[in-house]
Amino acid sequence: MIYGSTYGQSQHEGYELVFEENFESYQAISHFRMTDDKAWQIIETPNGKVLELSQQSQYSPRFRSPFNIAIVNSPEVGSFIMEIDLQQTGREYGHRDLCLIFGAQNPENFYYTHIASVPDPHAHNIFLVNNEERKAIATKINNGIDWGTTDSWHHIKIIRDLESGSIEVYFDDMEQPIMVASDLHFGFGKIGLGSFDDTGRYDNLKIWTKKNEEAPKPFF
Repeated sequence: MIYGSTYGQSQHEGYELVFEENFESYQAISHFRMTDDKAWQIIETPNGKVLELSQQSQYSPRFRSPFNIAIVNSPEVGSFIMEIDLQQTGREYGHRDLCLIFGAQNPENFYYTHIASVPDPHAHNIFLVNNEERKAIATKINNGIDWGTTDSWHHIKIIRDLESGSIEVYFDDMEQPIMVASDLHFGFGKIGLGSFDDTGRYDNLKIWTKKNEEAPKPFF
């Protein structure tokens, strides 16, 4: 079953498409659960509709982590490839960011990648939130990215392998990752979109999962 609104044809060998959304229907927002519904909306642009994060969410996480989150309702995924187009609509500064969430178990347990202009201990890294304040876990990062003007779009890809724990994040260049990590804290979980402090737009979300990889059955 493919969730969301289907469009286009893309393939990744050994993976199957399980979710895609281009936000051309205002009803697409119902496929997400937000930390603050008032901060998110689907808007019309000259090139079609997009999902917009227009303001800071009124949300206080238990542990310091992103405030602005929109979690995909279904499905939960293990090994996956995620592709999406992002537009950062805020001012330029070191922490100018957008985030992508994955492996989410609940509001206190998830991974996220913070894609920002300049790296530091709290920016431009892959982070683990595990019942405590977020912890940077990337073993390799680049020197930051250029979001460009507030009307610039960028293509992002995340590849996660559940068996090895590897996580790779790509920005525009789909051959060389800007971030690499390895972690086995969380298995199957949900995927989300967001930002720590800024605003942005999201479009053309697609998620593929590894064929024949099944979620573990609950003990009870």
